[in-house]
Amino acid sequence: MHGDDEDVFDSVTWESASAPYDVDPRVHPTGPGFKQSTAGVEEPRGPHDPKWEGYLITIVKDPVKELAETKDAYISYLVTAKTNLHIFSTPNPSSRRRFTDFVFLRDHLVKDFPACVVPVLPDKHRLEYITGDRFSPEFVERRRLDLHRFLERIARHPTLQRSTLVRAFFESTEWHVHMHQHLAHPPGPEPSPGIIDNISDTLLNAFARVRKPDERFLDMRESVDKFEDGLVLCDRLWNRIRGRTNDGNPESGEDITADYHDLAVAVQGLGFLESGITDPLNHFSNTLLEFSALLRHKTQTTTDPFLVHLHSLLTYSHANRAVLKLRDQKQLDFEELSDYLSGVTLERDRLSAVISGHAGSTGLGLSAYLKDKVDAIRGTDDDRSRVEKMRKLDIKIKELQDAVTTAHETSDAFSDETLREQTIFQYSKEAEMKEMLGNLADGEIEFYQSAMEEWERIIPIIQRIRVDV
Repeated sequence: MHGDDEDVFDSVTWESASAPYDVDPRVHPTGPGFKQSTAGVEEPRGPHDPKWEGYLITIVKDPVKELAETKDAYISYLVTAKTNLHIFSTPNPSSRRRFTDFVFLRDHLVKDFPACVVPVLPDKHRLEYITGDRFSPEFVERRRLDLHRFLERIARHPTLQRSTLVRAFFESTEWHVHMHQHLAHPPGPEPSPGIIDNISDTLLNAFARVRKPDERFLDMRESVDKFEDGLVLCDRLWNRIRGRTNDGNPESGEDITADYHDLAVAVQGLGFLESGITDPLNHFSNTLLEFSALLRHKTQTTTDPFLVHLHSLLTYSHANRAVLKLRDQKQLDFEELSDYLSGVTLERDRLSAVISGHAGSTGLGLSAYLKDKVDAIRGTDDDRSRVEKMRKLDIKIKELQDAVTTAHETSDAFSDETLREQTIFQYSKEAEMKEMLGNLADGEIEFYQSAMEEWERIIPIIQRIRVDV
């Protein structure tokens, strides 16, 4: 399964801290894509700066209902790409995939690349602001946008974009066969039970905290907290604005769209009473109806997509937080194993001191004294049993020393990868915020321009009303 993608999967095993992004500096593929072009002047790069080998531009489009007249009906989507990455066999791969295929891709990218921020997929049956079943045009279109955004995030990632699974997702005509092969032969070695798996669960407590936190990751966690707090606040405020503009409940008294509609009806009623200005009032009523329709259209095409994108960006940030938490767990594994090794070493030294007669239990603390008394009661308080126990402890110490060394290397490598991931996530976050806020601004501009045109058309009609003084 490794094939020509061996360098990509170096980041899976964490055997070394080497970056998987370094490529031949003579190769300069060019093309569109945020932070995906390596052409032009090379910027100074630090040890934790990512490197893109090329671009991958993805599109999810053309949803089709398959097996429409059966109980197994589902929606398939055409996924296409434009790329100059050497791992792909064609610059324009395409295939049809269903939602469960996206789920498989996401789940196994998480397993294959534990230190990468893999974006989250939307829930299978629940989407905000959607009415109707999962085959309704509105639901299908919203899901298409979510899946498109998911693949865009994958495509922006310099490691994920080059994985064999992503390549197969876009290119393979036998995707189900590839899925079974991936399950049978996942990239990287299968994790084998080690000394850490034999330690009591009380040792590796899920609620334990890192004793020597790295200031760099504390700052990152604080930055993530502030970013998510800002997104949550924006979500709450824009939901309030949406509710006041078009909440769909006329009795709430908070629906401006419905109020303009009611006002139009009231003005039209006045037109029937004022025979001299019936026509201008009818035009004014029509303008109010058009403005109400514009408000509703802005909610559907601008506000709702903005809120969905905002929530999607929040879940993406949660995935980033999960990587930071996993990095802390790697460091915690190292610290707990080190403490365990210290305890076993102390016990071995105590037994050695007792056997040699250089020290008794009295010089090694209350716990050692009580342990000796318990051994005496059990009948194991003799040199032969102590020597045998020392032999077993020596074996365990050797295993623990190897485990501690591996845990330390893993923790350091994971930290290096996490630093790179934060840079990648920052790039992606900035690109998405630019897109999200740009779409919001464009929608607002379109709304106000259309509203101005409607009101400007009614002004000459109002001015033609004769007023005799």
